Amino acid sequence: MFPRFILLSVAGFSTLGLSVPVQERQQPILPTEDSFYKVPDNINDYPPGTIIDYRKPPSPIAAFGVSPVNLKDTWQISYRTNDNFGKALSTVLTVLVPYKADFTKVLSYQVAEDAAYAGCAPSYALQFASATGGPLGTIVTQAELLLMEAALEQGWVVVAPDHEGPDAAYLANKLAGYATLDGIRAAINSANVTGISKNPTVGMWGYSGGSIASAAAAELQQSYAPELRIAGAALGGTVPNITSVIKSINKGPLAGIIPPGMIGLTKQYPILKLGLDAAVKPEYKAKFDAVGKQCFVADVLSFLGQDVVGMLKDPAILTQEPAKGILDENALGKHNPSIPLFIYKSIQDEVSPIKETDDLVKFYCSGGTKVQYDRDLLSEHGSLAIIGAGKALAWLKDIMNGRKGPSQCKTSNVVSSLLDLRGSITLSAALIEALVDLVGKPVGPIIG
Repeated sequence: MFPRFILLSVAGFSTLGLSVPVQERQQPILPTEDSFYKVPDNINDYPPGTIIDYRKPPSPIAAFGVSPVNLKDTWQISYRTNDNFGKALSTVLTVLVPYKADFTKVLSYQVAEDAAYAGCAPSYALQFASATGGPLGTIVTQAELLLMEAALEQGWVVVAPDHEGPDAAYLANKLAGYATLDGIRAAINSANVTGISKNPTVGMWGYSGGSIASAAAAELQQSYAPELRIAGAALGGTVPNITSVIKSINKGPLAGIIPPGMIGLTKQYPILKLGLDAAVKPEYKAKFDAVGKQCFVADVLSFLGQDVVGMLKDPAILTQEPAKGILDENALGKHNPSIPLFIYKSIQDEVSPIKETDDLVKFYCSGGTKVQYDRDLLSEHGSLAIIGAGKALAWLKDIMNGRKGPSQCKTSNVVSSLLDLRGSITLSAALIEALVDLVGKPVGPIIG
């Protein structure tokens, strides 16, 4: 759910890839057409987190799909996980290994895929010359590679799960949490392939849609994957409740997030699909159907400023059963994470009201979770993705290097995250390193 700010910020960078010779560009195979992504018939024979298959990505990892980055190694891993109801399925993990890697440190980065089309998954979208799923469809996911590079420059191995699963079940948040945790398990199980330590220190990071998957994983970890040594998680632009998002963004610049959210949930809830198919007005059916072949920005452009709720015969369908129960079931705030959290959120957030994150933090803290919570005044949902990244990375560096997270809950109202000296220095260094990486520098720390 990154809005327009990021699109404007990264547009200029994408031209750097034009120096790549045209003859070197080979499109990777779409997940819907690639047998590597197929869920095996015997999927129930694999315990969660088990590696089913692995390979080198068919095409290099590239910034904005056009500028290959110089990584020491990259892998794709197909692994077993579960859907919202505990049913076995498989999904894919992308493993990025920097030069001079510290294989005892792994960051699981959950991208803001925010789409109901398998062709938007990071394992595909991060590859050179990948199709974008409509105009600029995957540019936000591709832009998030810059944040992953900031982590890679610390020497950490970065893993990015396709946390929506094989059917792009956007907003099926237990699935997203399971896929994230099982992706970490698969990374650890890949030691003989990737070199990752058998007992690494693990961090998680995600913004907006990526923060939902990260928070769901944090909530589920104690009961589902207690053996994982997760040092903490940084969650930015949090979206605790889906219902309020619909109210906030309908008729606005980001109204296009609503249709993929509806359609993504139908992948896990057939009863919702029946209701939605019948509810969409005939004149908008083709528009909704197109969402199944589009990625985030294409969806946003397709529904820009429109009354998406008004495209339904009876808008009350979204607030009545079964939709109401399904949306509530996929909200955050079901369990208390046992790991420390850094949560950063714009007070002016136009996607998800700040009060809902305030309430989520209160819930976590009341259950014993240690939370450092920054409420940022001079930002909006998209801009905080960038200006808040430096402080988030600095926090992650501390916990990954063995420093304890917050000893108690602390809420801070900050004018701007840019005024945090350490965060600003960290952000500036990360942006400079990312720019240098785009022109061929080996990705990784200068000093190993």
